[in-house]
Amino acid sequence: MPRIQGASIEEHHEKVWTDLAEAMRQLLLERDYDSITMGHIAAHAGLARNTLYNYARDKSGLVRALAQRASRPALERVAAIAARSADSAADRMHEIIEAILDASTGQAMQLMFRPGSAPLVAEVPKGADNPFHAIVAEVENVVRDGIARGEFRDIGDVPLVVELLSGAMRSGAERVGRDPAAFAATVAAAREIVLATLVPRPDLPRESKQPRVSARSAATRRRE
Repeated sequence: MPRIQGASIEEHHEKVWTDLAEAMRQLLLERDYDSITMGHIAAHAGLARNTLYNYARDKSGLVRALAQRASRPALERVAAIAARSADSAADRMHEIIEAILDASTGQAMQLMFRPGSAPLVAEVPKGADNPFHAIVAEVENVVRDGIARGEFRDIGDVPLVVELLSGAMRSGAERVGRDPAAFAATVAAAREIVLATLVPRPDLPRESKQPRVSARSAATRRRE
């Protein structure tokens, strides 16, 4: 029977999942995702291969499980912020942006946002089965609430706009993954981009009431 690492079975499992995330991270630095085997993962995590199969049947299942586990704390934090209906939508969005980028610094989440992670991300289910879908849904609800209150402008297709803004957030997460010291600056830039998209733009200066003079007319007058 394998030795338990931790004061309880739960702590042991948490330790193993942490080791698996780190093993996958290290392997992705050494080789392409497609060339990684369950044997490689078990060896890097310090597990017997048979023990690894207790956590996932195959590499795809392991990636999905890691993504699911990584999304839970972020979802709980974002959902708690989104539920604070007494706060303005802008204030909630301000906090959600930092919460999401902070979550991206986690060991398992970094797997999803590291450069070259596309083959790994492709293993994660799409649509409602995606472990991050619920986070997106919470953000969409805050945007809709902001529109209803008149805090945000009517952006039309809310899911589409949130999806496009998610691209900016992913870029921010990748930046933080490459350079953790850039976290504060990345949060500030992400807030500026997202809120500039959602908050109504100030009225543009009114045009002069004087009639416009074409360049041709002005040249004609100079010759006269």
